Amino acid sequence: MIVSLAIGLRSLFTVLGCVITATLIYTIATDGLPFRRELLTPWMAATLVDFYINVLAIGAWIVYKESNWISATLWLVLLVCLGSITTCGYIVLQFLKLSPPESLQDPIYFVLLRHQNKDGVEQKKKFSFLAARVLFSALGCLMLGTLSYTLITDGSPFRREVLTPWMEATLVDFYINVVALSVWVAYKESSWISAVFWIVLLICFGSITTCVYIVRQLFHLPSQDPVYLVLFNCNNRT
Repeated sequence: MIVSLAIGLRSLFTVLGCVITATLIYTIATDGLPFRRELLTPWMAATLVDFYINVLAIGAWIVYKESNWISATLWLVLLVCLGSITTCGYIVLQFLKLSPPESLQDPIYFVLLRHQNKDGVEQKKKFSFLAARVLFSALGCLMLGTLSYTLITDGSPFRREVLTPWMEATLVDFYINVVALSVWVAYKESSWISAVFWIVLLICFGSITTCVYIVRQLFHLPSQDPVYLVLFNCNNRT
């Protein structure tokens, strides 16, 4: 069953990576490049804010996961430029790196885990804990403010004219990252009821839910613990 989980998740993100790559190529071929002023409508701008807050959350894991800052920076640049293509590629690569014993034990735990700690993590853990709470609280408020402002000034997003080809591609990109975050939430939660509850909120409210969930998990950790333990469920925090 656990081996099947590792294979299933690896296959899932391989397929999703192919989907977003095909979507990107098709949209460029049929609608041109996205670097045009007229594409930056109020709802596209709000969607991009939503998208990049989730990218930041995934990027924080990549920074923790990578053993040196050069590789971490490279992956972050790719994540910012290519979005969920990078997310899927990085996750598949981590699953391919699992040894047979790791795949048999708990593949998600070992995919999340970094085998080496960067220098200075222990000395900075209290600052990191406070900084993480403040950062994701601020980002959640930023997205809530952006959403409220866009609703007030531009109306509902459920209009045909809002759904341009590049908006559709951005939403595919956005929700593939949501799938990655949902897998993490399902791993973290102790029951399927709570997991489904948070995943539905992720789908409906995007990065607002991401920020609330992360801050909530940070407040559940003892302040003396290193901040990276927020990645793991209660059974894997030793």
